[in-house]
Amino acid sequence: MHLTEYAGKALLREAGIEAPPGIVIGPGEETRVSPPWPGPWYLKAQVLAGGRGKAGGVVRLETAEAIAPAAEHLFTLAIGGARPPFLLLEPAIPHDRAVYLSLGVSRQRGSLCLTVAGQGGVDVEGLAGSDALLVLDVPPPFLLTPRLARRAFFHLGFPKELWQPFHGLLERLFTAVAAHGLLLAEINPLAVTPDGRLVALDAKMLLDDSVVALRPELRRFGDDRLQPVAERRAAAYGLAFVGLPGRVGLLANGAGLAMATMDALEAAGLPAANFLDFGGTADAVRLRAAFDLLFADARVAACLVNMFGGILSCADVARALIEALGDAPPARPVVVRFAGNSAAKGADMLRRLGLPALLVAEDMDQAVAMLSELVPVGPRHGLDAPAAEACRMAPLRPETTAAAAGVAGLPSLLDLDGESGVLIQGLTGRAGRLHAARMRACGTRVAAGVTPFRGGGDVDGVPVYDTVAQAVRHHDIALSVLFVPAAGAADAALEAAEAGIARIVCITDGVPQKDMLAVRAALRGRGTLFLGPNTPGLLLPGRMQAGIMPPEPFLPGPVAVFSRSGTLTYEVCSRLSAAGIGQALAAGIGGDPFGGAGFVELLRMVRDDDRVRAVMLIGEVGGRAEEDAAAFVLGEGYPKPVAAFVAGLTAPPGRALGHAGALLERPGGVAEKLACLSRAGIAVCPELGDVAGVMAGLLCGG
Repeated sequence: MHLTEYAGKALLREAGIEAPPGIVIGPGEETRVSPPWPGPWYLKAQVLAGGRGKAGGVVRLETAEAIAPAAEHLFTLAIGGARPPFLLLEPAIPHDRAVYLSLGVSRQRGSLCLTVAGQGGVDVEGLAGSDALLVLDVPPPFLLTPRLARRAFFHLGFPKELWQPFHGLLERLFTAVAAHGLLLAEINPLAVTPDGRLVALDAKMLLDDSVVALRPELRRFGDDRLQPVAERRAAAYGLAFVGLPGRVGLLANGAGLAMATMDALEAAGLPAANFLDFGGTADAVRLRAAFDLLFADARVAACLVNMFGGILSCADVARALIEALGDAPPARPVVVRFAGNSAAKGADMLRRLGLPALLVAEDMDQAVAMLSELVPVGPRHGLDAPAAEACRMAPLRPETTAAAAGVAGLPSLLDLDGESGVLIQGLTGRAGRLHAARMRACGTRVAAGVTPFRGGGDVDGVPVYDTVAQAVRHHDIALSVLFVPAAGAADAALEAAEAGIARIVCITDGVPQKDMLAVRAALRGRGTLFLGPNTPGLLLPGRMQAGIMPPEPFLPGPVAVFSRSGTLTYEVCSRLSAAGIGQALAAGIGGDPFGGAGFVELLRMVRDDDRVRAVMLIGEVGGRAEEDAAAFVLGEGYPKPVAAFVAGLTAPPGRALGHAGALLERPGGVAEKLACLSRAGIAVCPELGDVAGVMAGLLCGG
């Protein structure tokens, strides 16, 4: 959750960090402002977009008469595509120096970082990569140490009389970051006043959405006025929604499938009007809200419902859809594509309605073809010639190669089978009980469960223990699967590792990012294979399953499939299976910014295993998992053919699409990702329809 400068400074003041006083000016209040401090003043547009200062969103005012016309101008100024819903008026603070200070999580470094520079202000980004910008990693438990404070202090060149004020400010900043689940606390600039005070002249704050979900009281720092109306309405119904400029409304289950569908529509000249992931549950109320949301957009000419049933039954979605539609036909044409769990039953239920505006497709290709008859087709966008040339020629960046070093010596997932003992942490919960039964139906030997304070009982004949240590004393456990709520998932993972369990699968979604940084640090060098969090787990077709993957899309065979998306794993494997290409293993690495084993570790795991002849990587926008895999394949001279499909080519920059890790940081980031894969000799599949043909060619030596 991004905060406005106004809210960020309120948070800093609560933490005991000085910031200028300020008053809020709303539209229509421009002429009634009477600042209680002598001038000059600064009037600032309150938007979440970066580059506000360079865009003219910060104005210095010398007279009170200048406030009203300046405010009227700022209310009409679009910054990052948004006009400010309110302004902040502050007194100018005289100061001798202005420096840069931030404490935040770095996705690139995989660490909490304390960053300082002797120069603050709008040009600080130009210091990146130079000695002027000092970046210090803060290891778990993410505490300020004297040496960290000293390094920052002396880098800034402050006089010794500022040591106590600066050290105190850092202590309060560290406390605020820990107390509020902040992913970023940036003070730019931090001013040094003539009387030796340190004052935060600007504040950029980012709260971890997973922490906010666990602690709703933190929502008081947010501001709904800065969120589009459609996104606010979607959030009220638990729908992940991002507006886009296209003409086809989209509903899908799973972020990866939704992104791949967006790409397929764009390639067909039918750009999506939105990203909407309704997740693993669907009821009539939520589906009705989704359709109301989409049809409220006058640009939407038709809707596509694309669902691959895994846990969620297509028949249940069909019932909810029928109830949501009620007696009235859809306001605009709706094309529905079901696959997976109860797909035929769900499709038949919809066809029996006999509604001309409700069309049921057999597969994604037919669904897109149906839409092309309902919606005017525009330019078709694929991987154009310049981008294709970049894929062939762009070199891998040196830091990627270093990052791909990975960890050797992790236990193999292919050595698991129906005799391997599996522990379920959280077995007595609804999800744990449900999926333990499904895993047993797939041939998995669920040996025991763990739920604190529930030990001594059983669930469907499976004994339950209070601790993992107790369970491993009585059972041979090869792998643990975590169905533990997000607040306790990291601790449960560490408990399993400390008990000596070599393989851990964390299904849990919404684990705070700093919790995962702590887990990664604790597991480093232990030889523990950790999958997740936010993963569907793993499946060995015909042998066993650990997690939530449905068995239907899979077929035993020679291909290892490693994926960042659950629904896309099912989609890709169903296409491979339909072409007679089976899988030796399917494993999800999770969709969060920080997880355990990535593509590199899993590629190394199957490198010399004769049961695997080829590898399929399923990626998404954001992060560097695909780039690291490319560097590893190229650097190792990887002996097996590798193919890749990357979803989210049409993702808008700066927006997370369902998965917290599926965030396109900058324009062109997807092209760079594809370039790295292709440069490494990995066969890139431009569209979902290409995956089976590309893999068949690799297996045949083509």
